[in-house]
Amino acid sequence: MSERLYFRQLLSGRDFASGDPIATQMLNFAYVIGDRVTREAVLIDPAYAVEDLLAVLDADDMRLTGVLATHHHPDHVGGSMMGFTLAGLAELMASRPAPVHVQQAERDWVQTVTGLSSSDLVTHDHDDVVTVGEIPIRLLHTPGHTPGSQCFLLEDRIIAGDTLFLEGCGRTDFPGGDAEEMYHSLRALADLPGDPVVYPGHQYSAEPSAPLSTVRDTNFVYRPRSLEEWRTLFG
Repeated sequence: MSERLYFRQLLSGRDFASGDPIATQMLNFAYVIGDRVTREAVLIDPAYAVEDLLAVLDADDMRLTGVLATHHHPDHVGGSMMGFTLAGLAELMASRPAPVHVQQAERDWVQTVTGLSSSDLVTHDHDDVVTVGEIPIRLLHTPGHTPGSQCFLLEDRIIAGDTLFLEGCGRTDFPGGDAEEMYHSLRALADLPGDPVVYPGHQYSAEPSAPLSTVRDTNFVYRPRSLEEWRTLFG
């Protein structure tokens, strides 16, 4: 692994938003990726208490240059949806503006939920690269949980959002979800070369991360070997 890589996995209710009952219940992970030489960094899925996340950057002498959003649900980007409202991107932009990188298919959903304008967002296609200092991050479009869900691949790690957990995968019965697209996205992740460590969007398992090979062997979502089997088991 590059010695330049700055990487932090932060658990809601423990590492930030401490004492917030929703954050503690939801067990979201936010991530910080940066370049130790240039001191540039991006936040991934900032929600609940953005000032806490910015304080982590400040304490480590890192400078925010962007935000990456895995998808539009408020526990990942803040905003209002399905009767509840959480802090997130809107509060971050008011405090420390930075470009927010989303998949093209997720743009309208993010705007609707967060209230951000189109000028706040940078849209991407599958396999685009965002560079933080000298650290390249590949943006993988993985629809299924939402139309524009994306995962982030860098060096030997993949930040999987709510597409793939260590145990299970994201729900597909929310607006914009699609079970068949989720199957194809999970297969695409399973076929990634090498054995990157999976860092999920929630801690729904005992461990906070695991090698992709372990997830393929133990996660029940990889039992179906065809779309027909997937439909039989998961509807």
